[in-house]
Amino acid sequence: MSLGEFSLIQRYFTDHSRHTGPYPAKLGIGDDAAVMEIPPGMQLVQTIDTLITGRHFPFNTKPGDIAYKSLAVNVSDLIAMAADPAWFVLSLTLPDSDESFLQDFSDGLFAAAETFSIELVGGDTCKGDLSVTIQASGLVPRNHYITRGGARPGDRIFVSGSLGSAATALAALQGRLTLKPQQLKELLLALNRPKPQLAMIPLLRQYASSAIDISDGLVGDLGHILNNSGVGARLEKSTLPVCDYISAMDNYDLALYGGDDYQVVFTVAPSAIGNMVKQTQADALAVTEIGVITDQGYFLQDAGQTIDLSSKRGFDHFGH
Repeated sequence: MSLGEFSLIQRYFTDHSRHTGPYPAKLGIGDDAAVMEIPPGMQLVQTIDTLITGRHFPFNTKPGDIAYKSLAVNVSDLIAMAADPAWFVLSLTLPDSDESFLQDFSDGLFAAAETFSIELVGGDTCKGDLSVTIQASGLVPRNHYITRGGARPGDRIFVSGSLGSAATALAALQGRLTLKPQQLKELLLALNRPKPQLAMIPLLRQYASSAIDISDGLVGDLGHILNNSGVGARLEKSTLPVCDYISAMDNYDLALYGGDDYQVVFTVAPSAIGNMVKQTQADALAVTEIGVITDQGYFLQDAGQTIDLSSKRGFDHFGH
């Protein structure tokens, strides 16, 4: 006999839910809605993402990886706004109440919640094609959030972590390129269990003039900063931090347009760069300068060639 909705919630989510972050909910799972206290001097930041099987993850992706990634992509949005993760709610659509699937999913979800110091405070389940929707909330000191609209000409462009690893793994799974088994194993971690950089939050609050998380590809997502800020940019291909496969094969399109990185691209005013770099070194943060904000235009410098990026787009659900 399969589990009913309320038994499912109780066994795999309510009983396992626990406070994992610095902002405990006043009232969590078990009522019609959750109740949270927003500390004085803080503002609430909210984001929501839906992941659908076959669209956001391959059909054979492990349930624990689906859950982990679903939460990670939301946390990545909060980080880009310089907000500390606090709470999330989950809406899970399932074709059936497969207990093996649910156990693995629950384990992955709460592993991510613990990693990102965020608390599950409610949700919903229903029957249908597999999809996961998470709404996440974070807190930021009043008026210290970072937007896409603050970049100015002369600002330098930085990116956290590495680019293109997840896109490379996905391309291998889809048969578009061939990787050695160990390469694929390592890069699959980037695809299935991305690592949004929580340690970047204080740095962004103090130094970033604009920021965005990289979900749909560097070129497309940086383009949102340029549009919102009314500026241009020039990127330097040779400075892009990429995995060994991309550099060896000179396949930088995976880093430029591939997406699924869940790193942060941000801009910093020239006067703040020296102190910002000192802080990245003190905090052991992997941050790389990749270009400069200009008055207009959008270009990539590649070994003496100038490539116009103005017509390039990132991933678009209704454009593919």
